[in-house]
Amino acid sequence: MQHVHSYRPAGEISDPPIDTVTLPHDLRHLRRKLLHLSNGDMVMLDLKEAVLFHDGDRLVLDNGETVEVKAAAEKLFEVRARDTLHLIELAWHLGNRHLPAQIEDDRIVILRDHVIRSMLQGLGATVLDVEEPFQPARGAYHSHSSHDHGHAAHDHAGHDHSGHDHSGHDHAHHKHD
Repeated sequence: MQHVHSYRPAGEISDPPIDTVTLPHDLRHLRRKLLHLSNGDMVMLDLKEAVLFHDGDRLVLDNGETVEVKAAAEKLFEVRARDTLHLIELAWHLGNRHLPAQIEDDRIVILRDHVIRSMLQGLGATVLDVEEPFQPARGAYHSHSSHDHGHAAHDHAGHDHSGHDHSGHDHAHHKHD
């Protein structure tokens, strides 16, 4: 079985990969895991630190060949707004709930959640069911190689946490007086 100890970001390698591994967004944050490739083979990923992989990133095998990470199609909501300002307002409401979001020029894509759908429709958004790869923004506290979510000078009294899910990631808050 081949092992993976390094990776290259999407676009850095032009040679074709020997295979692919397809994963949804919540399973692309990895450090050590047995991965099942599309051809049925398996490789052992064993990195020094956890990495948030994006579509097109390459896993480098011990023999120098690469495997391409593919973002799996997921059941999502496509959020459309009346205009640019409305889209910014909708993004603010989603960000206030710390929801993973893929933000584009004319839409926001989020995971399906009927409570959030109702909130968005109440705010005047058009919300459509879509199924496509999900590539949420990493955020200001995220890098390609880590998943730190610390908030400096962050006062929780200042914003709403209804519908707020902290599962799946570290969320250290430091209040400075």
